[in-house]
Amino acid sequence: MKKQVTLVMIYAVLIAVFCLTFFPVFYTFMASFKSNREILTTGNRIIPEHFVTDNYVQAWKLGNFKRYTFNSIYMAVFIVAGVIVNSIVSGYCFARGRFFGKQVLYYLILSSMFVSLGSLTLYPLLMITKVIHLNRSLWGVIIIRIFATNTTNLFIARSYIEGIPTEIDQAAKIDGCSFFQIFRYIISPLCVPIVATVGILTFRSAWNDYLLPMVFTIANPNRMPLIVGVINLKSTGESASAWNLMLAGTAISLIPMIIVYIAFNRYFIEGLTSGSVKG
Repeated sequence: MKKQVTLVMIYAVLIAVFCLTFFPVFYTFMASFKSNREILTTGNRIIPEHFVTDNYVQAWKLGNFKRYTFNSIYMAVFIVAGVIVNSIVSGYCFARGRFFGKQVLYYLILSSMFVSLGSLTLYPLLMITKVIHLNRSLWGVIIIRIFATNTTNLFIARSYIEGIPTEIDQAAKIDGCSFFQIFRYIISPLCVPIVATVGILTFRSAWNDYLLPMVFTIANPNRMPLIVGVINLKSTGESASAWNLMLAGTAISLIPMIIVYIAFNRYFIEGLTSGSVKG
C-alpha cells in the first residue's frame, strides 16, 4: 500500500511538472492562430475564437523565413560540429591525459560555470572579431561559440570518458597506439551517446541564440538567423506590435528543435545519465 501511494505521488509530481513545462508551448501554439486583436483583448483565453491560419502564411512571407531558416541551420550545424569535437577532445585530455596542473586547470574552468558575465563580454568579443573582419558575419558567432569552452559539455564528456575502462587504453598502448590514436580508433567510437547529448544541448543553445547573432548581423539583415527574424516580426504587420505574426514565427521555429529531440532522444538520455553517474 505504501509503495502504491509513493508511486501515485511520484506520477502526480511528474504530471504537474509536465503541465507547467508544456503550458507555455501549448499557449504559444494556440495563440499563433489568433488575430492580433484577439491576442490583445482576450489574452487570457487559451483556445482561439476563430482559427486564423493566414498568420503562418504572412509570417513566412513578411519575415523572409526561408532565408532565416537556412542561416540558422547553417550556423547551428557548424557550431554543433565544432563544439562536439572541442568538448570530446578536451574531455579526453582531462580524463586520460597527464600534464602539470591538470586538476587545477580543470576546476578553474569548471568554476566559471558559477560566474555569469551576461552581456559584459559582448563588446570585447565584437572588437576581437572586428580585427579579423568577422564582426558582420555569422562566422564570428560560430567561432566564438566553438572556442568559448562550455563547462557543462566538458564536465559531461570528461565524466563519460572516465567511465570507460582504462584497460582498453593499456591494451592499445601494447599494440603501439599513441595517445591520440587511442582517442581516434578506440575512445571516439565509444562516445556516440555523449556526442548525441552534447550535440542536442549545443543545437538548442545555437538555435535559440539571440543577442550575439543579432549584434553581428544588425548591419546585414540577410545574414540574420531565424530567432532574430522572429523577434523582428513583432513590428512587421499593420499594427505597431504584430504579436500574431511573432507567435506564428515562434511556433515555426520550434519545429526543428522538436524534430531533433525526437530523433536523438534515446542517445541523449543515455549519454546524459552515463556522464552524470560514472564520474
